[in-house]
Amino acid sequence: MRENNMASINPHIHFNGNTEEAFEFYCSVLGGSFSRLMRFKELNNPDFSFPEEEWEKIMLIRLPIAGGGYLSGSDVPNFMGVVSEEENRNKIILSAKSLEEATALFDGLSAGGTVEMPMDEGPWGSHLGTFRDKYGVEWMVEVNP
Repeated sequence: MRENNMASINPHIHFNGNTEEAFEFYCSVLGGSFSRLMRFKELNNPDFSFPEEEWEKIMLIRLPIAGGGYLSGSDVPNFMGVVSEEENRNKIILSAKSLEEATALFDGLSAGGTVEMPMDEGPWGSHLGTFRDKYGVEWMVEVNP
């Protein structure tokens, strides 16, 4: 078994041109500020160019999360196709320190989305809830009492 100082896992989400809007929403609920924001125009050069209509799209954005790690994301350039939010069955798990914090995170992030399982006592003794947010990203919020 590895020690607790192993590499960290940080989720990265692809969007269809609305990364900035989604991350502004996540920031409004989770708090903090972006540690990185890079647009496609910053990478544009003669050897690797993007069409001008994509220059303002997000190449990389990172939002540090309290407790360590970060959430990152990017827009998918047109030449790579469209992301199908309906096929994304992965979940980002937020582990809260209290039931009050879990409820606030759940209510905030699920606003405008679809709740799959409301916050309630889970089968393994924790309180948890699951939902797909208004951007199609799936989340699980949990708290272990």
